[in-house]
Amino acid sequence: MVVGPFRSEALMAGMDLIAKYKVPMLGTIAMTPGSEKKIKEDPEKYKYIFRTCLNSVHLVKYLAGNMALINKEFGFDKVYVMHQDVAWARATAELVKKMYFDTAGWTVLGEESYPTGTSDFSSGLMKASANGTQVIMPIFDMPQSGTLVKQWKSMKVPALMAGFISPLAGSGAWKTFDGKIGGAMNSIFELGSAIASTKVPPSKAFYDKYTRTFGKELQAGHGPAPAYESVYILAEAIERAGSLDPDAIVAELQKTDRSGVSGRIKYDEGHQAVYGFDPNETGVAAVFQWTEDGRRVIVFPESIAEGKIQLPPGLKSLK
Repeated sequence: MVVGPFRSEALMAGMDLIAKYKVPMLGTIAMTPGSEKKIKEDPEKYKYIFRTCLNSVHLVKYLAGNMALINKEFGFDKVYVMHQDVAWARATAELVKKMYFDTAGWTVLGEESYPTGTSDFSSGLMKASANGTQVIMPIFDMPQSGTLVKQWKSMKVPALMAGFISPLAGSGAWKTFDGKIGGAMNSIFELGSAIASTKVPPSKAFYDKYTRTFGKELQAGHGPAPAYESVYILAEAIERAGSLDPDAIVAELQKTDRSGVSGRIKYDEGHQAVYGFDPNETGVAAVFQWTEDGRRVIVFPESIAEGKIQLPPGLKSLK
């Protein structure tokens, strides 16, 4: 099985069924590290479950790594957090605060939680503008969240917008949001999903092939690249095993070491593909910034960066 459950709740609920019927699964969407915990606790029972996409812990490391870059480049250490009022977004925001902001000396000047469907963020933006915020970290996956960036732009809030807003991931966001998103920084969960890098040739080959085949560019920033890669990982494991026996396939999946669309993919003891900042050693995600003429420039990690972070009008570097 490739791709597997979309929501983490469904993955956790389905693990016993997958184990019962011994179906090798390469998940590419659900992100909870809870599945890895169960695998480590009972590796024989749950050995059929693998994840090729990043998990929520790796996402937090990328958000924190980007904040560390912002601090290094500009000396900023005052952040305002705005997130969707759903479990994954609340948890992600809390983990970034706990794992990075609290330990790196940042000041969290405020935190706003928005119900799914909210389309007006002006009140929170006014607070952020008034209290000396240097960086706004958004965490959203709802369609309306693109409006947050449009309002940030129209209100000329003097703060970097840097986090994750799902509707801003793909190239089509420029047209969707009337070209009013220049300067916003956004995260792509796996390289090759919605953006590619010439520094990782397989990601560019996949992205371009998709565009030629379907007549449009990939727009989803989470899932496509690891799903594509999983087909090859599974096929190669079957070929090495010389069998369709699930236990034989799993034994070969555990040996996976493949350089592909998202970098180098190897699974750890929890059957999670390892993500880091060097595509020659691990899988990689990407953080890009929208330019004022509608391009997306990768700015993090350094190994695949195409340019430097540009500050919005009214925000001056402290260095």
